[in-house]
Amino acid sequence: MAERFDALIVGAGAAGLMCALTAGRRGRRVLLIEHANKVGKKILMSGGGRCNFTNTGAAPANYLSANPHFCKSALARYSPWDFIALVDKHRIAYHEKELGQLFCDISSKLIVKMLVDECLAAGVRIETDCSIERIAHGDSDGGDFRVHTARGAFAAPSLVIASGGLSIPSMGASGFGYEVARRFGHELLPTRAGLVPLTLSGKHQERLADLSGVSLPVTASCNGREFSNQMLITHRGVSGPSILQISSYWQPGDDLRLDLLPGRDALDWLQRQQRERPAAELKTALGEALPKRFAQRLCEHWLSNKPLKQYNLPELKQAAATLSAWPLVASGTEGYRTAEVTLGGVDTDGVSSSTMQSKRVPGLYFIGEVLDVTGWLGGYNFQWAWASGNAAGLAV
Repeated sequence: MAERFDALIVGAGAAGLMCALTAGRRGRRVLLIEHANKVGKKILMSGGGRCNFTNTGAAPANYLSANPHFCKSALARYSPWDFIALVDKHRIAYHEKELGQLFCDISSKLIVKMLVDECLAAGVRIETDCSIERIAHGDSDGGDFRVHTARGAFAAPSLVIASGGLSIPSMGASGFGYEVARRFGHELLPTRAGLVPLTLSGKHQERLADLSGVSLPVTASCNGREFSNQMLITHRGVSGPSILQISSYWQPGDDLRLDLLPGRDALDWLQRQQRERPAAELKTALGEALPKRFAQRLCEHWLSNKPLKQYNLPELKQAAATLSAWPLVASGTEGYRTAEVTLGGVDTDGVSSSTMQSKRVPGLYFIGEVLDVTGWLGGYNFQWAWASGNAAGLAV
């Protein structure tokens, strides 16, 4: 005999915890099922253990989806300030790092504790280390969803899939949510790693590999999008916030360019250097605007190197063009192993934007990363988890 609840939520990550506490506050009897040995694993590791729990500027424009309008309703109904109010209620100290990104002062454990405490206060039951064997649904089950687990069978009229995407499999990520969606007739959009380091190969990789650890500010541009922030050279390619951001818009073969002197007119800068220090070599001048080793490598392979007074205007223009739109020929990404998110997923055309309920199967909901909604780096994906979790929690 299955134990009965009002709602079963599969996945105790950010979205699942928010959905559970929201439904629990409404008096719903909720069971939160997590196959891992503890809840909120990705919350715990995020932001270097400080959890970048939201972004004060979160808006629909900060999300990628085949339907860019889908996220609008949920984001409007649960804003960053709603989550900040919850953080304030629990007296968790936080700070803004940059660009609206809010981090805990002490530890991401405080965010997980806050969510769990809110769940328990709302009467939510949480089962960890609880793997799902199968899900049944139909007239034979009285219209309920029946979830058979290692801890027994549970039934409810509402089933919420909050199992996340494929990123960071070491945290327990799997394609479970996609399998459930497919089984119940939902379309899936192709998935790929997002917010992920890019890899280089061939000459590009050989020229930069020994500069691993060198970091510099750049503006990365691809497919009409650009992001200004740090780039970090790694032994396999490039990473850092600007690269992670642009990776969500890049696919193999796409033209990717970096402005190595962001915020400056490269030609104007070069001409000024030429006027003020004509005897200095180009690599010396560049070495004061860029990391010295990187500047030297640029001059060895992509530019030239001679005293600035020896450059004519066409040569300066050519150097400026390279510095302002340096072609980075990436060969691929580091994949799901290090990706922060999964792009693609459950097609939002089959899901209500206001409740997250399936349009095909009444009582079935999809929230968080399993859906084809992916935020930028900087707290946006957590805000989508809170907003979509809240929307479903108000509806189950």
